[in-house]
Amino acid sequence: MSTAVASHAISRRRDALRYWKAFVVVFLLGWLAVVSGFGYWVAVRQHWPMSVVMILGSLVAGSTPMGGGTVAFPILVLLFKQPASNARNFGLIIQSVGMTSAMLFIIGRKVPMPVRVLIGSTAGAAIGFGVGTFLIAPNVQSSLVKLLFSCLWMSFGLLTLSKNREICNLKGKGPGDTPSAEMIGLLAGVIGGAMASMIGVGVEMAVYTVMVLVFRTDLKIAIPTAVSAAALASIEGAMLHVYMGDIDSQALFNWLAAAPIVIFGAPTGAYLVSILPRMKVLYFVSFLCVFQFIWTLQQTAHTMTEWWFVAVAMVVAVVVLSVLYRSGKRAAMQVS
Repeated sequence: MSTAVASHAISRRRDALRYWKAFVVVFLLGWLAVVSGFGYWVAVRQHWPMSVVMILGSLVAGSTPMGGGTVAFPILVLLFKQPASNARNFGLIIQSVGMTSAMLFIIGRKVPMPVRVLIGSTAGAAIGFGVGTFLIAPNVQSSLVKLLFSCLWMSFGLLTLSKNREICNLKGKGPGDTPSAEMIGLLAGVIGGAMASMIGVGVEMAVYTVMVLVFRTDLKIAIPTAVSAAALASIEGAMLHVYMGDIDSQALFNWLAAAPIVIFGAPTGAYLVSILPRMKVLYFVSFLCVFQFIWTLQQTAHTMTEWWFVAVAMVVAVVVLSVLYRSGKRAAMQVS
């Protein structure tokens, strides 16, 4: 009897993954049609380094609250010397494939997520993209955009290094599917979308931060929610820049080279996070954050204005994270 029940459960899970499988098949057929139909095979082969980079990028994207652009952005702007805007566009279009694949895989595995938070963050990200793209990004220097990216993820690294054990032991179920949860998601989406309009990532960080610091949510819920929020926001950002027509051939060919990798890599990351020790995974991610911060400073911070920007950004990040952490602790103590 138990064997029959187990077989039925396995069968239901396999059925649940049919949407992910359909997405993979349809995308790969479309990718093959585009590459073959337009004769892009040579261009795809020439851009093979980005497919290698995105092996790590997609695994990180699926297993942590950091989009694949987190790995791609510093590689593109610091190693390949591409403009920050190009790295942002590539991050958005590659995440719209890889993290969408991870989201469908997560849904298929019946991972619980606060739907109202995702609805709010998706709506908020649309507002953030609009404000950031048309009002903020045109007035920010390229070097400051690079430093913004670096400071954002360094703040994540500091948060993880200082609170990793506590965060990994959280057991909360999140804010629940309430109107207040939707408003919180909306605010996180606006802030994250404004950052993503410049650096391609940010929504996942904002949603994850609220989930773990304010609501003290179990990482089994917080990370998949952040991944899904980033997937939906990346689709919005990618569509915006396709409409604007500023995705150049370099970003397109990098995308064509890496897309067949991330469509499997991100779901693999989502699966690995369910079986690997979370504390070790997050310590590894923190190492990446610290490494890219030092690398970016060495390559970019050459003027007093840039150093002041870094100092102010890090102070603001530490203050904001501290306030959120303390508010979450106070709320948890009142409940207990």
